[in-house]
Amino acid sequence: MPEGDPIMEPARKQQVAEAAREAMYARDHAAQALGIEVTEVAPGFAKCTMTVRQDMVNGHDILHGGLCFTLADTCFAYACNSHNRVTVAQSASVTFCAPGKLGDVLTAEGTETWQQGRGGVTDVTVTNQDGVVLAMFRGNSRTIKGQVADLPGEEAAQ
Repeated sequence: MPEGDPIMEPARKQQVAEAAREAMYARDHAAQALGIEVTEVAPGFAKCTMTVRQDMVNGHDILHGGLCFTLADTCFAYACNSHNRVTVAQSASVTFCAPGKLGDVLTAEGTETWQQGRGGVTDVTVTNQDGVVLAMFRGNSRTIKGQVADLPGEEAAQ
């Protein structure tokens, strides 16, 4: 995980990550509509969960791949934005490893593996409640102007 700003204390970096999560989730209507919960954040890291509902199952009676991708992409977004710098996806790829099923509780864990300047790479693994890997996602990010949360005295962890 990238170190970020060496001057900012670890406890403050965690506060910044949590503030960014709260601000972003308040505006994240897609995640809310899909029942995605952002259960954990830290600088360069996020964990999200989603339960597979009937309206998420495709014609093969398995989780639609696009919705599995959306869970991974959401986790990617929260990991990337945990430094309070507005960061968006530049590109992403996914490998589906196993199908999700109705009622599965999915967990996505994303870790920023590289970040320099405005670019970054974040890897996300999606598993079910039994620890079976459903998908492996890699996202390339680009930081743009702005902060995710309005924090006094700026507070974007570099």
